[in-house]
Amino acid sequence: MSENPEDYITQTDIARVEALLFVASSPVTPSQLGEALNIDLKTIDIILGELDQLYAAKRGISLQWHGGRVQLTTAAEFGEDVEKFLGLEAAQRLSKAAIETLAIIAYRQPVTRPSIDAVRGVSSDGVIKSLLSKGLIQEVGRTEGPGRPILFSTTAEFLQHFGLSSLAQLPPYEIGEENVDEVKKNGILKD
Repeated sequence: MSENPEDYITQTDIARVEALLFVASSPVTPSQLGEALNIDLKTIDIILGELDQLYAAKRGISLQWHGGRVQLTTAAEFGEDVEKFLGLEAAQRLSKAAIETLAIIAYRQPVTRPSIDAVRGVSSDGVIKSLLSKGLIQEVGRTEGPGRPILFSTTAEFLQHFGLSSLAQLPPYEIGEENVDEVKKNGILKD
């Protein structure tokens, strides 16, 4: 008998994993899928890889990863269609300050409000409250420093909002020397 899990994965096993992802109300870990289906973790990882490839082929759904958890979501290219169908097109528009704050959190997470304020040069209290209420960021703990400020990170909803499968899809953070003056001129960085 073969030792390679790929040799004994059936279409039924793939369909079983897909069914659980479809009904899951929130992202799940591969180990949760394995336990529920009595399938070993290595096989679950292979199945998730196959589903990822299947959905990458211009399908209406995709797999989204966040913090070691996975869920089925609408493919990013069809997000506007879904928003229109559900009447959400104007509901989640973000201000420039909100997008700026989200970018800081996405690239520096986990990050504190004082750190966000230092980068933005203004208070972020209202923006953070708004992003929390929209479910785009979450509190993930506190630092050990003075006052024990709250640490913030992005959520799976953040990924959905921007049509990302994982944080690895964010563009590179590095700013080339030729772009620093442009960034300063637009007020994103303060001297």
